Amino acid sequence: MSREMLLLVDALAREKNVAKEVVFSALESALASATKKRIHDEADVWVSIDRNTGNYESFRRWQVVADADYLNEANQVPLSEARKDDPNVEVGDYLEEALEPIDFGRIGAQAAKQVILQKIRDAEREQILNDFLERKEHIVSGTIKRIERGNAIVEAGKIEAILPRDQMIPKENLRVGDRVKAYLLRIDRGGRGPQIVLSRTAPEFIIRLFELEVPEIEEGLMEIKGCARDPGLRAKIAVKSNDPRVDPIGTCVGMRGSRVTAVRNEVGGEHIDIVLWSADPAQFVIGALAPAEVISIVVDEDKHAMDVVVDEANLAVAIGRGGQNVRLASELTGWTINLMTQDESAKRLEAETAATRVLFMEKLDLDEELADLLIAEGFSTLEEVAYVPLAEMLEIEGLDEELVNELRNRARNVLLTEAIAAEEQLEQVSEDLLTLEGMDHDMAAKLASHGVRTRDDLAELAVDELTDITGIDADKAKALILKARAHWFE
Repeated sequence: MSREMLLLVDALAREKNVAKEVVFSALESALASATKKRIHDEADVWVSIDRNTGNYESFRRWQVVADADYLNEANQVPLSEARKDDPNVEVGDYLEEALEPIDFGRIGAQAAKQVILQKIRDAEREQILNDFLERKEHIVSGTIKRIERGNAIVEAGKIEAILPRDQMIPKENLRVGDRVKAYLLRIDRGGRGPQIVLSRTAPEFIIRLFELEVPEIEEGLMEIKGCARDPGLRAKIAVKSNDPRVDPIGTCVGMRGSRVTAVRNEVGGEHIDIVLWSADPAQFVIGALAPAEVISIVVDEDKHAMDVVVDEANLAVAIGRGGQNVRLASELTGWTINLMTQDESAKRLEAETAATRVLFMEKLDLDEELADLLIAEGFSTLEEVAYVPLAEMLEIEGLDEELVNELRNRARNVLLTEAIAAEEQLEQVSEDLLTLEGMDHDMAAKLASHGVRTRDDLAELAVDELTDITGIDADKAKALILKARAHWFE
């Protein structure tokens, strides 16, 4: 019998082109399954086949559980019973019993065969998948074999992949028999084995298509730094040259637009803007907003945002249909972009100047003229007045050393007083509010000063109330309030 076992393993391994270990494992599962049918369907049975001799042993085991957790006599044993046989046994250990191996020739042959074939099919699929992944192909080309619940099943060589409905380009009508290309989005490893999931809407799909069309990318002469998409309508890609002789935009466009047209045809005519990448974020944003022309730009590093000024005639172009242009530019660059006209910019600057003027006049006890002098020199916060190097402040015309030192001392005293007040406010804040995801000490202190001291207090706020108190944007305020309310629904 043992010799027959080894011959069977060898034959199946060669026929199915899988490792012998896979066949041994499948046979062990089949024998264990057949043994369980003779004892109890829920019994914990395992079989071990000697890889050299073909002999095999069968065991049944029970997990030791606390007496209160004992539910299933088929695969569990209460601790009190287990300790009668072994005083040292602990909860979580196993008790084993050797079983008389069943006659392999008398197993329900059909059931065993099904288990073995299924295991081998899974192994074959895994092997084909591994071979495919080793080729590092990011683009899958294949034929639509069938449509299931709106999802397309794509056959590419020996592998089958799924193109979900939500990963298809909107309005594209794919049919059985159509040839398609798609990006390998991920591999889902579920109960039915590994499943390749494709996408035609992922930004990476555009990048990989350009890599196929533009040999200079593979040669390292240029690279695509990022892509943002509104699938089927518009995309923006950022390109960078690694060789001064290569024009990255012209290279991607190709002779008479041949390269970019080939990519567009593959993605349903999607319009593609090719933007020159820049290490300077402001320059990158200006390029990403093309075709709109930018008049001026102000960068706010703390908020990771930019105020971009365009003239009235260019505003609609900069925003794009339904905000598409500015949204894609923001996604591509990673910066929040606030578009405004020159009039809006002037009004905002005037409002900010007025607010800063009031701050300096009230907190530092200054007259309007001295407050305006500080603002004109670029000061906008008390921290800047308190800690900007003395030498820099002494260069300001109209300020002598005595006045500068007085201004710095006043600013530091105000900051110290505010810090002490904030600490006192924080002492009144509950732990559940302080530890809420997205909360920080500065925000908690601001909330406490307005009587918001617990998680429930925050949960009861409206979005506009929270933005008024803290100055955060509406999206962050909404997300924070939802987190504060989450425990209400648990």
